[in-house]
Amino acid sequence: MPDLREALDALLQDVPPARLTESVRRLIEDYRSGRPAGEPLIRTMVDATAYAAYRMPATHAAVGAALAQLPPIDPRSHVDLGGGTGAAAWAVRDAYGPIPATVLDQVPEALKLGARIARDQDFQWQPWRLGEPVPAAGLVTASYVLTELDEEDQRTLVTQAAAAATTAVVLVEPGTPPGYRRMLAARDQLIEAGWHIAAPCPHQLGCGMTGRDWCHFAARVNRSALHRRLKDASLGYEDEKYSFVAALKAPEGAPGRVVRHPAFRKGLVTLQVCRPDTSVGPVLVSKREGPLYKAARDAAWGDPWPPGD
Repeated sequence: MPDLREALDALLQDVPPARLTESVRRLIEDYRSGRPAGEPLIRTMVDATAYAAYRMPATHAAVGAALAQLPPIDPRSHVDLGGGTGAAAWAVRDAYGPIPATVLDQVPEALKLGARIARDQDFQWQPWRLGEPVPAAGLVTASYVLTELDEEDQRTLVTQAAAAATTAVVLVEPGTPPGYRRMLAARDQLIEAGWHIAAPCPHQLGCGMTGRDWCHFAARVNRSALHRRLKDASLGYEDEKYSFVAALKAPEGAPGRVVRHPAFRKGLVTLQVCRPDTSVGPVLVSKREGPLYKAARDAAWGDPWPPGD
């Protein structure tokens, strides 16, 4: 099966970067503004193509990294709300295999381009506006959508996601303080609707992050040559910061969660861990602890802690 990078490269290889630059600059400004969009961010086919080149790899990486923090599930089908050109559908396919996927979005150009990118995949592309019926699916996702909505519409989207899903709901937002706050509100709403938080939180209680800290993670994105040119970047990679919440119908969560990059000193690993009692703080693992020390050295930001058997 081709991966997203191969499919994007095939689509974009003959597109002059100059045609996309202006749209990319506007998209960057809109995404960084943090304000709800008065109209869809993607308005034309050029916008859709610019979005695919600029944002699809990062969205794909963030959704994939969020899914990796879930316990094992078997969703059988997938619906992506506001899925645009289909980045989340590719991430779900990578995580769970070629299950049927339906991408819902209000922008025809995004759906058309997504279908061209994923021409060999079992994806369905359906025009949809917030409030219209959502097909039932094992897994319902929405990534980088709530940031475009006001608070009332955010609640509507979460309500629809929770009502349509039969196994899991996964919501992903930028890893910024406003993105984190949107995830907290969505988390509360999912709990009120009877869902159980599976990740990143190891509990159903209030968030233990205090002060200026906020819960977020990072996904490494390898940049293509076109990606670097469009972003005027020199490095061959970037780290996409994201916040997320994942909920399951049945209660199942991690014993704890590593919420920052581990810190290493000679013979000592320090992990910042979110615990089931809602506390968030350092866990020190020394070389004297043998197998646990080896596990701590191998632990990554976002991993459960302590490790399972």
